[in-house]
Amino acid sequence: MAEQMNNNQQPQEENLSQLLQIRRDKLKELQESGNDPFQITKYEVNNDSANIKANFDALEGTSVSIAGRLMSKRGMGKVSFCDLQDKSGRIQLYARKDEMDEAEYDRFKKYDIGDIVGVVGEVFRTQRGEMSVRVQKVTLLSKNLLPLPEKFHGLTSTELRFRQRYVDLMVNPEVKRNFVIRSQFIKFMRNYLDNMEYIEVETPVLNTIAGGASARPFITHHNTLDIDMYMRIATELPLKRLIVGGMDRVYEIGRIFRNEGMDPKHNPEFTTVELYQAYADFHDMMDIAEGIISGAAKEILGTYEVEWMGEKIDLTPGWRRLTMVDAVKEYAGVDFGAITDDAEAVAAANAIGVELADAAEKTWGNALYATFDQRVEEKLIQPTFITMYPVEVSPLTKRSPADPRLTERFELFVCHSELANAYSELNDPIDQRERFQKQVEQRERGDDETEMMDDDFLTALEYGMPPTGGMGMGIDRCVMLLTGQDTIREVILFPTMKPLAE
Repeated sequence: MAEQMNNNQQPQEENLSQLLQIRRDKLKELQESGNDPFQITKYEVNNDSANIKANFDALEGTSVSIAGRLMSKRGMGKVSFCDLQDKSGRIQLYARKDEMDEAEYDRFKKYDIGDIVGVVGEVFRTQRGEMSVRVQKVTLLSKNLLPLPEKFHGLTSTELRFRQRYVDLMVNPEVKRNFVIRSQFIKFMRNYLDNMEYIEVETPVLNTIAGGASARPFITHHNTLDIDMYMRIATELPLKRLIVGGMDRVYEIGRIFRNEGMDPKHNPEFTTVELYQAYADFHDMMDIAEGIISGAAKEILGTYEVEWMGEKIDLTPGWRRLTMVDAVKEYAGVDFGAITDDAEAVAAANAIGVELADAAEKTWGNALYATFDQRVEEKLIQPTFITMYPVEVSPLTKRSPADPRLTERFELFVCHSELANAYSELNDPIDQRERFQKQVEQRERGDDETEMMDDDFLTALEYGMPPTGGMGMGIDRCVMLLTGQDTIREVILFPTMKPLAE
């Protein structure tokens, strides 16, 4: 079998080599005749394919100037048909030898699929009724030297698509939709927060400690200072410093870096929005999360109904809000609200097959969270806010006045995926120091994803931070929801990939 594959591969490689040489020979011929496309620096464009089709009646019979990539060629005798793909879609080109400069038409016949051209022509409809552009003048703007993937099979290898996104976008036009929706979602979110009088800010990507989340950081070295630095795992702590300073409503949209595994929901670098509002709490953050996602769906998609991961999701406002204790009771059948003893809580979790992490203290809160994580999260399909998290897993969150074992925190789940995480922010510097210290102790026991002590942040809290609501929302996962994509790599233009073996 291997010998047969090698025998088949050799002719393919020889054919490709011949095609590459033919295209380079064509380029050389153009250059020697004074028609080097790479010397052209600009081309005036005044229209595009989508606009021509949308306004055909008004444009019919008028001259337009368009530019794009040749995606197909037919005919090539005295009459030629081509499909030109530009930023907005595709449109047919119709070229006749007797309607163009003869030498220019002969050059046009030699152009290849993949070449980038500029076209001046008249908008018209063919005898078959197809909206087209009758070519009057065509200019080669860039020569394609690598053949595009074969027409019918295209670029189907997902790994190759992600490695060569530029080819993916060329030959799979539907892929572009994901990134148009991504851009529209970020624009909608910015407008939503700006209209609430939030201020967009920028905070450091390089930090001397890894703080604001429980995650393993990427470490780099600053040569001039001769110190190790950490790429940020969250924007939380710098943003809360701004709340202390009197910037009462702030948000940041930016890249986050976490040295973790890669799976359909995780990429080592991803994009979040974090926002903080003074004199607000986690209930206000729930309203904002629901408003952004449901509002974006309605504005961008025109509906609250979406399909994601094989499920029909209803994003109509009025999402369910459920405490973690109630969620575990409903979905796992364990009533932690009736349990007060740590050992009894751990035993109740163990009884249904839930095991606590080795580095986790055997407490009521850790038992509750482990049960939720292992038995409940996967069952949350429709938009659901899970609230009141144990203090053990919420080191930056304000305790609940009603039950100090719990914190005023929520996570938003849709299709068993976390989309947002929010707190009534902890503003007690004494409590915060004690919680940091517990995280340090847990790190010493071997958990290298826990918080580091941030003395400067504690100093900021000692100056006084008002009651504050804060939230982080994963933009990539929100876009996955809006585009119906099952893997995060479909909504990140250049996802992290393992280097190819040399």
